Amino acid sequence: MVLVLILAAAILALGWWKGVSVRAQGTALVLLFAPVLLIQATLPAGHGLREATGGSLSSWLIFLAGAGLVWGYTFMLRQIKRRVRPAAVQSTGSGFSESELTRYARHIVLREIGGAGQQRLKAAKVLVIGAGGLGSPALLYLAAAGVGTIGVIDDDAVSLSNLQRQILHNDGRIDMPKVFSAQIGLNAINPHVNVQPFHRRLTDENALDLFAGFDLVLDGSDSFDTRYLVNRSCVALGIPLIAAAISQWEGQISLYHPAKGTPCYACIFPKAPAAGLAPSCAEAGVMGALPGVLGAMMAGEAIKHITGAGQTLLGAMVIYDGLFGESRKMKLARLESCPVCGDAQTDSATV
Repeated sequence: MVLVLILAAAILALGWWKGVSVRAQGTALVLLFAPVLLIQATLPAGHGLREATGGSLSSWLIFLAGAGLVWGYTFMLRQIKRRVRPAAVQSTGSGFSESELTRYARHIVLREIGGAGQQRLKAAKVLVIGAGGLGSPALLYLAAAGVGTIGVIDDDAVSLSNLQRQILHNDGRIDMPKVFSAQIGLNAINPHVNVQPFHRRLTDENALDLFAGFDLVLDGSDSFDTRYLVNRSCVALGIPLIAAAISQWEGQISLYHPAKGTPCYACIFPKAPAAGLAPSCAEAGVMGALPGVLGAMMAGEAIKHITGAGQTLLGAMVIYDGLFGESRKMKLARLESCPVCGDAQTDSATV
């Protein structure tokens, strides 16, 4: 058996060296293995020629089945690449390099995204509030997905206690501002992405200027004051907002876009909870993988919103319970008297 395998390897090596086509190499292998299988199937056990070529038909069948699976897998990958390149070039023109086409191949072959959807991701400008527990996975997946411009706002620095869940950062970047640590991490994942770090606290004075020019905002902040500020700014500018929150073992996520007739964040949470009712992660704790689940969901909602794939969480909220492995989805209604996006506010804004 070893001798036959050496001959097969020699055929492949010689074919590669001489530039022989894959089809010709395959034909040569068939001409080699067909007589071997015939010998194993027809000659009696113990025959010298049968022993010299392996001695067992079942061993050859198992080997050839495994080799066939490997060949089939590589052939399938080749066919995917051949389908991806023409489709992407046709849909996006010359917008993607060969490296990008390979990088985003699994997106482009998705019917719901395709080359046109990937081009929309490349043209998109997404702003992420917070580079912490929720922001870390959201930013990682946005960059990996090929979102062309990613802004990130955070005034905090990386600390050792962050590393239990904030997977964008590492031990070597402790004390570095999170936005610059995020920039390093995202550029390492995808050099085609333009990362815009904003190392500052978000305030009423700078929010509108920072948000202007972005198509979508993801809020992963852990402060109710910041969440309400982000919501007001998005409503004022007509920018859709994906907001998530986590505590201990549970998280929630929704897509708010009053310009499309859905609620804003203040419709669902008109007032911040009383002191002590919603403790921070530092006070109540948080399971390390939980922000990864919700952060990845934020990125998934962003990809769907940008590409138009599937059904987003417009007018709906998903609540995830990590302790018991349960999720539930509920519909959300707009509050007509909402001080941020309600009818009275809309009428006064148009006067």
